[in-house]
Amino acid sequence: MNTKPNSKFVFSVILLCAFLEYHVYLAAATISENKSLSGDQTIVSAGRIFELGFFKPGNLSNFYIGIWYTDRVVSERTIVWVANREKPVSDIFSSVLMISDGNLVLLNESKELIWSTNLTSSSSATALLLDTGNLVLRAGCSNNLSELLWQSFDHPTHTWLPGGRIGFNNVTKQTQILTSWKSSKDPAPGLFSLELDPNGSSAFFIMWNRSRQNWTSGSWDAKLRVFRLVSTGFNTKIYNLSYVTNATESYFTYSVYDPSRISRFVMLTSGQIQQLTWMENSTQWICCNEVSPLACNCLKGFEPKVKRDWDLKDYSGGCSRKTDLHCGNATSASGKPERFLELPSMSLPKNNYAMEVGSIAECELFCLRSCSCTAFAYDSSGCSIWNGELLDLQQPTSTSEFESSQSNKGLNVGVVIAIVSIITGLLVVIFGYYLLKRNGEKNDAELPIFGLRAIIAATNNFAEANKLGEGGFGPVYKGILGENQEVAIKRLSKKSGQGQQEFMNELKPIAKLQHTNLVRLLGCCLEDEEMILIYEYMPNRSLDKLLFDASEKGELDWGRRFQIIEGIAQGVLYIHKYSRLKIIHRDLKASNILLDGDLNPKISDFGMARIFGMNQTEANTNRVVGTYGYMSPEYARYGHFSEKLDVFNFGVLLLEIVSGKKNAAFYRFEHSPTLAGWAWEMWKAGRGTEVIDESVRETCRLDEALKCIHLGFLCVQETPVDRPTMSSIIRMLQGNESTSLPPSKEPAFSTHRNSSHVHSSETPTIFSQNTLTMSLPEGR
Repeated sequence: MNTKPNSKFVFSVILLCAFLEYHVYLAAATISENKSLSGDQTIVSAGRIFELGFFKPGNLSNFYIGIWYTDRVVSERTIVWVANREKPVSDIFSSVLMISDGNLVLLNESKELIWSTNLTSSSSATALLLDTGNLVLRAGCSNNLSELLWQSFDHPTHTWLPGGRIGFNNVTKQTQILTSWKSSKDPAPGLFSLELDPNGSSAFFIMWNRSRQNWTSGSWDAKLRVFRLVSTGFNTKIYNLSYVTNATESYFTYSVYDPSRISRFVMLTSGQIQQLTWMENSTQWICCNEVSPLACNCLKGFEPKVKRDWDLKDYSGGCSRKTDLHCGNATSASGKPERFLELPSMSLPKNNYAMEVGSIAECELFCLRSCSCTAFAYDSSGCSIWNGELLDLQQPTSTSEFESSQSNKGLNVGVVIAIVSIITGLLVVIFGYYLLKRNGEKNDAELPIFGLRAIIAATNNFAEANKLGEGGFGPVYKGILGENQEVAIKRLSKKSGQGQQEFMNELKPIAKLQHTNLVRLLGCCLEDEEMILIYEYMPNRSLDKLLFDASEKGELDWGRRFQIIEGIAQGVLYIHKYSRLKIIHRDLKASNILLDGDLNPKISDFGMARIFGMNQTEANTNRVVGTYGYMSPEYARYGHFSEKLDVFNFGVLLLEIVSGKKNAAFYRFEHSPTLAGWAWEMWKAGRGTEVIDESVRETCRLDEALKCIHLGFLCVQETPVDRPTMSSIIRMLQGNESTSLPPSKEPAFSTHRNSSHVHSSETPTIFSQNTLTMSLPEGR
């Protein structure tokens, strides 16, 4: 009998053992000093409940170390903890999670330290992932979990798991705080955080929006197992919530009675707080409790802005005022005296200041006469006034809670807070506090007003990946609102030279305009010092992106260019003659012409617009605004403007569309400082066809293109009276014969001689050499 082992069999056994050993390592729950983790390797808790490894939350090449439920438990990848949430790595196969000098550390591809447990001990250690979702670091290979060096439960991110804590330690000064993700695709710290009252005077949660207190839960009633200012408590049949406090530490913790129930407490990017349970039969997370106080009601005189959302218990859109009110007057539009809404037994806002007055009548009168005053309270302690926002205005659930909340502020029971009804504003209800914010303008167009949280969610917290571009006003982002509605969201930049005047200037005119060649304004946001406009989304971006890019201008054949020219003219004619308001745009240019999916033009950016009386024909301004190369001579020199300023703008834009050349580039040429000047020289020399863009020169309707050049010259004449009106421009565009156009003269600014008036020494910065909008303090 041959007892010699078969070499193939031995080799196969060795391979099988190596394979099993490798996968046992991957399935192990520990990381020790001789075992690290990189690439797609993971460790799994003993009961196969949780898994730890690298993950990528979005489409960007950012990777993080995180903990999630295994596929066996939750089929939907659900991250519950992130280690390096502020410092992602880009190459997981060169990055490594390992034990070093008694710490669990993450090194990137360059072996730089990205994240660490940051312990001072240099003894040996082992990292262990528990079935609770807690990642612990213990000394050596000890199995004693009562002497841990470090644990992830002490450093929660946006999820609070059963057995975890929210609280603080008086000795170590360590706190356990929940902090939302920046967006659904970015685990970096977001806007909202939740912590236990740091003062330790009573057990209640406080929510923060950045550094500003946003909401409080009210104190914990251990007997009733509810927070006093939260209408819904934990379901005591499912969860066991308890509060522990002693000389060393104070914290909340909870457990689930049924160990088979998969549950987590999470803070969403919007600041909403939910207790979620995984339902295997429907393979989705179900909200069991909303610990934040979502039993909200609108004050008298207000109504839910989006009733459908309120029916679904989503109150983030808030309330809107039913009737517009006046500011600085004691009477309403009906002639009746404005009244205060009395709200007795309220937990008062915190952003108040004291006034020295002799009576409640004087306190009320002071608030009534001040447009910035939103509320007042008066008792034996004196008069309290609130300007601007009312933060944390709540209705306590019991008289004892009210007494407690007021005694902390030195105000007695029965103090009356009155919301002054002379302020035009919007009441927003978020997590049970009332925010009354001044709009400053009457909302005649009934323009929808969106909450900031909805905007943040729509743009993934203004993610760079969603940025469409940036102008003088600020950046513009693509967003998704409501039922997958694509929108463009324009956000006033803090660095912008423009401000509230331009914001309201754009808000007022365009909200009243309805025309196929004007971009449609869908809403706005005025919250937390943000000024945001929401427009319909234009998938083909702005005209300059196609017109001046050699790789993209092929999209604009002559037929489309002529369609764009005619559409712009129709839009300008509408705002000059047929809209509810007579408007001078003052900043027509290629970057302010947006293109929809069919390349139809839509005029945008009314931040520089001026509203005229219907019988008004001209005006002067001390604030010259506009863009280099587009301003008419009378406006640039003297601040004088009329409809003919827009005609001049249109003429420059018309020549740009025909030629495919950017007007701003022509300052480089000594013989012709403007596009019109160069085109005029070509025209006089009998070389007018050379003005036409080479990409369409051979395929265009030559008579139509030459007519547009001729019309462009007529629009950019030196004297306003020599320029046509928009009505006559459209007639000429739609006419059949170019010879029917009146003769043209030399355009304005066609030589350095007549452009020298503009670049005067008195106003050396009157133009920039780019296409950005300029705003100047004085016009001559």
